[in-house]
Parts: sequence; structure tokens; C-alpha cells
Amino acid sequence: MSTPDVDAASSDLTVYAARLVRLVRRAHAPSAGTRVLSILDETGPLGITALAQVDRCSQPTMTGQVRQLVELGWVTKAPHPEDARSSLVDLTDAGRAELRRIRRLSAALVSERLARTDLTADDLATAVAVLQAVLEPTPPTTPEGLS
Repeated sequence: MSTPDVDAASSDLTVYAARLVRLVRRAHAPSAGTRVLSILDETGPLGITALAQVDRCSQPTMTGQVRQLVELGWVTKAPHPEDARSSLVDLTDAGRAELRRIRRLSAALVSERLARTDLTADDLATAVAVLQAVLEPTPPTTPEGLS
């Protein structure tokens, strides 16, 4: 599906999605811990090393972030059932509530800005559908004739 028009629009989508994320972050000044909560919400429980890899930070940095989140009661850190040398980090109900609070603030900011435009609910639904399609994993394709 690569054409000059699609490539340009794809680039614009990436740029504006990143700008939207930065706008929301500036408005609410969420902590780095918010990213960890969001990652755990998306992936489920992960070890410190895996969390660090997903967040693209060092393991010591992630260890510090997790320690702070445990102190806040937003995550738990428990022994890994398959590897006694490591632990699993998981969201708590309080962590989920904090994530919902931050997402409500973000939604309010976006809704306020949308209200200043002539965009419709259908336009917004289309934008969301595009982002979902880009972000959701695609099933592996098999060569023709194979199943």
C-alpha cells in the first residue's frame, strides 16, 4: 500500500500522534511511572528486564521506577513463578485507578481541543480506527496455497 500519498500521510500520522502525546504529557506532567503503568496495562505482568526493554531504558532505571510504584501502591512485585531469581511486576487496583485518572485528564484535553474544530464524532472514530489498525498486531501471512 505504499504510494507517495500514503507515505506522506503515514509520516504525518506519526508526527501528529507524537505531538499529541507530548501535548498531553506537558499538560498533565505525568511521571515516568505512568509509562510503566501503561505498559503493564497493555502487556500484563512483566519482569524488570522485560519492562526495561519495552520502555527502552536501563534495568537499574526500571528498578528505581518500579520501587517508587510499589511504594505508591500502584504495582506489586512478586517472585516469578518460572524463575526464582527474578520477579514479576503487575498493576494493582490502585495503579489501574491512577491510569484511568490520567486517561480521563487526557481525554478531557483532547475533547476540549476538538470542540474548537468542526470535526465530527465520525471523524474522531475514523482517526481512532486508523490508529488501532496501525497498532494492533497483524496475523502472520502464509504463502498462497499453504494453510
